[in-house]
Formats: sequence, structure tokens, C-alpha cells
Amino acid sequence: MRSTDNKPIPPFSLRLTSEERAQLEKDAVGLSLGAYIRSRLFDESLPPRRTRSKHPVKDHQALAQVLGELGRSHLANNLNQLAKAANSGSLEVTPDTEQALKHACSDIRWMRHVLMGALGLIPENRHDS
Repeated sequence: MRSTDNKPIPPFSLRLTSEERAQLEKDAVGLSLGAYIRSRLFDESLPPRRTRSKHPVKDHQALAQVLGELGRSHLANNLNQLAKAANSGSLEVTPDTEQALKHACSDIRWMRHVLMGALGLIPENRHDS
């Protein structure tokens, strides 16, 4: 990218409003702004470049722990069965059922908290959920 007299070509600057910049960042979906703008200006068929996420995993061990527990829990299937029973009116709410539902909610809150922490989406010193 040099001109004919071997001097570097200066970068091109573009002033944007905060709304325009926010829209570009939203549309870029993981691409750098420069790569996104070049792809829109010159060739929309360019495959997106692989870049690091703006929110990398902060704690891989915690993420692995939560994903392992989630896999072992059969949570999605169990919640689906509970929803079917509740919708059909056949869910008998006994003290044991109520306790099991409270325990499931607590497990889900724990998974959410640990996942958000592992992804760096909550401050480390925050322990509520």
C-alpha cells in the first residue's frame, strides 16, 4: 500500500456520530470495524475474518464445570416434563415437588452466576444473582 514515491499512504479517518458508531459495531458482529467497513465498501461476499470475541472466556475451568453439570443434570428434559404436566393439570404439587422445584431453581441460578462469571460478564466481587 505505498504510493509511487515509496511514501506510506496515510490512513483515512472518518468521523461518526455515537449512534453511527454503535450501529457499525452492532452490524460488525465480531469483526473489527475496519474489516467490516472494507467488506461493505469493496466486496460484500468476503467471508468474515475469524477474530477473537470481544467477550473471551475468563475462566475456562468454571465454564467446563458448569457445562459438565448441565450435561449430567438432564435439566432441559426435566423442565420440559414439568411444563407438560403443569399444562395438562396433572402436576401434583406436594411438599416434595415444591422442594424439588426450589432446588432446581437454585441450581439454575448457580449455573447462571458461574457462567456469567466465567464469561467475565459480572464483577468478581458480586455474589448475588
